[in-house]
Amino acid sequence: MKQLAALFGRRARLRWLHLIIGGALLMPYFLVGTVLVGMAGGGEQLFSSVPAQLAAFALALPMAAVTGFFALVRPLSVAAARALCGVPPALLADGPARTRQARVRTAGWYTLHLALGGIISGATLALPPFAVAVIALPFFAGLRETWLLDGPEALREPWALALAPFAGLAMLVALALAAAAAGEALARRAPVLLGPTPEDRLAAAERRAADLAVRNRLARELHDSVGHALSAVTLQAGAARRVLDRDPEFVREALTAIEETTRRTVGELDSVLGLLRQDAEPDEEGTAYGPGLDALGGLLAHCGVLVAYEREGDPEDPGTVDPVVAREAYRIVQEGLSNALRHGRGDAASPVRLLIAVRERERELEIVMENPLGERPAVARPGGRRGLRGIAERAVLLGGRAEAGPYDGGWRLTARLPLTMSEATGAADRTEGRG
Repeated sequence: MKQLAALFGRRARLRWLHLIIGGALLMPYFLVGTVLVGMAGGGEQLFSSVPAQLAAFALALPMAAVTGFFALVRPLSVAAARALCGVPPALLADGPARTRQARVRTAGWYTLHLALGGIISGATLALPPFAVAVIALPFFAGLRETWLLDGPEALREPWALALAPFAGLAMLVALALAAAAAGEALARRAPVLLGPTPEDRLAAAERRAADLAVRNRLARELHDSVGHALSAVTLQAGAARRVLDRDPEFVREALTAIEETTRRTVGELDSVLGLLRQDAEPDEEGTAYGPGLDALGGLLAHCGVLVAYEREGDPEDPGTVDPVVAREAYRIVQEGLSNALRHGRGDAASPVRLLIAVRERERELEIVMENPLGERPAVARPGGRRGLRGIAERAVLLGGRAEAGPYDGGWRLTARLPLTMSEATGAADRTEGRG
C-alpha cells in the first residue's frame, strides 16, 4: 500500500502536476529552440527527428535559465513548491530574489523544474496511448495488422502477444516511477535552491526585531498609561471611601478626578489598541502612541497626588522639544507619578516636586521628580519594577539616561533626554559605539 501511495497517492499526483506545469512553462522556450534548429537546416525532419528534438530541448534550457534571474521568479516558484511539492513553508524563502546568490539559485531551480517537467510531460503525453495500444494488441486483430505489419517477425509469435499486456502495464508503472522520482528530486532540491540565503535570514531577523520593538513599545505604553490610571483611581476611590460620610466635597473631587483619569486613559488605550488591530506603524512624529508635554496639565490636575510643578524654558513648545521626545517625557513623568502614588506621601505639607527644564547649552531636556516616602506603599501592584525599567529604556532609546533611587529621605527620579530627534539619533549611536 505504501508503494502504491508513493506512486499514485495525493502527494505523488500533486508533484506530477507540478512537473506538468514545468513542461508547460518550457514550451515557449522549446518552440524558439525548434525555430533555431530549423534555421540550421533540419526543417523538414524537425518534428520526426529525435536528434533535432533533443537539440531544441538543449537550446531551450539556457533561455529558461536567463528568465530565472528575474526577481519575481522566486516567489512564484516558492508558491508552486509549497502548494504542490509538499515542502514545509519554513524551509523556503519569502519575497523576490534580491541578491546575486539568490538569483543564481532561483535560476538553477527554474531550469531544473522546466527540464524535468519537459521530460515527464513529454512522456505523459506519448507513453500512455502507446502503452494502452500494446495492452490491446492480443485482443484486436486489426490493431495487430496495422502495428506489426512492418515490425519484427518475433512480435507476431503467440508468446509475444501474451506478454504484450504486461509490457504495456510495465510502461505505465515505469512512467509513474519516473514521475515520482522526478517529483522527489525537486522536493529535495527546493530547500537548497529556493531556501533563504544568509541575506534573507538577516532581513527576516531585522523584520522580527522591528516587530518586537514595536510590540515592546506598545507594551510600555499600555503599562505606563493603564498602570498609572489604575494606581490613581485606586487611591482616589480608597480615600473617598474613608471620608464618604465626613467630607462630601472631597468625595465629589475624588470622583471627578477618577472620571477625568479614566476618560483620558480610555482614549490612550483606544489609540494603542487601534494600532494593534490595524498592525500599523505610528506616524513619523510618533504621536499616535500618546500625548506630549502639552497635555501635562491635565495629568497633574487629576493624578491623585499633590504636585509642585516648576519649569525652566518652554518644554511644551514643539519648536524647542521634538514631539517624540515630548511624548517620551510625558510617559516618564506619568510613571514617576505612579511611583509616587504607590510609595509616597504627597500631602499638602510635602507635595511631589516636579521640575522640567530645557537646557539649551547642553541641548537636553531635564526631568527631576522628588517625593517623600510614606511608611508603607499606598498601592501594591504586581510587576511594579517594570515602570523604572521602562523609564530607563525610553531614555536609552533616545540616547539619554535616567536614574532613580533614595535621596535625602525621599525618592528622586532624574532623566535627561536630547531635545530633538537628530540629536537623539546621534547620542544613541554614540552610546551604542561605547557599548
